[in-house]
Amino acid sequence: MKRNIITTADGSKTIQIEDWNEQYHSIHGAINEANHVFLKHGLLFYSQNKLEAKPISILEIGFGTGLNSFLTLIEGEKQSLNIDYVGVEAYPVLAKEIEQLNYGELISKDHASMFIEMHNIEWEKPTYISPDFKLEKQQKFFKDISDISKYNIVYFDAFGARVQPDLWSEEIFEIMYKALKLNGVLVTYSAKGSVRRAMQAVGFEVERLPGPPGKREMLRATKHSTI
Repeated sequence: MKRNIITTADGSKTIQIEDWNEQYHSIHGAINEANHVFLKHGLLFYSQNKLEAKPISILEIGFGTGLNSFLTLIEGEKQSLNIDYVGVEAYPVLAKEIEQLNYGELISKDHASMFIEMHNIEWEKPTYISPDFKLEKQQKFFKDISDISKYNIVYFDAFGARVQPDLWSEEIFEIMYKALKLNGVLVTYSAKGSVRRAMQAVGFEVERLPGPPGKREMLRATKHSTI
């Protein structure tokens, strides 16, 4: 499928899959979306309410461009957080595509080399990108995740249900539920009713929150029980 690098509304770039008319990040602003959904309502919400978690363990569903991971590293540094980060991706982004993304330039030139390092480290090998940020990239399908009670936060950033509905099923959310620790949270840009119902069916308590630019709402799901 043809892939293009496009510029989103906040000046940051993303990858577009032309045949699907689908992007890795919102056309209304890649950085804005990531900050709103995953940082504000994920990392910062959790760290401000669950301070006992040291380190904070994060699972990203769809490592993709590395934008969410990069922003998390920088925000974690600002907040003096220790973070273990696992990014799962079945089809890694190509090096020539990474070279065209402008996240280091727009977000933090001081950390730009770390963005490159995130993409250069070996897969399946936990690596410290900074003293307080450990990253492990895992190349596999989401359905093959078998972790139990390991993560405090899940960043669920898969391609949309319109093009990959199987990634937003009860089967996948049951895997996410099992992977989270008690009181862990899952955040996603999606607010589809079918997605909310699938989350609730496997045990999540789900809340609608104001969405990022271009979206009215998003979802945050919490695991309140181990049953």
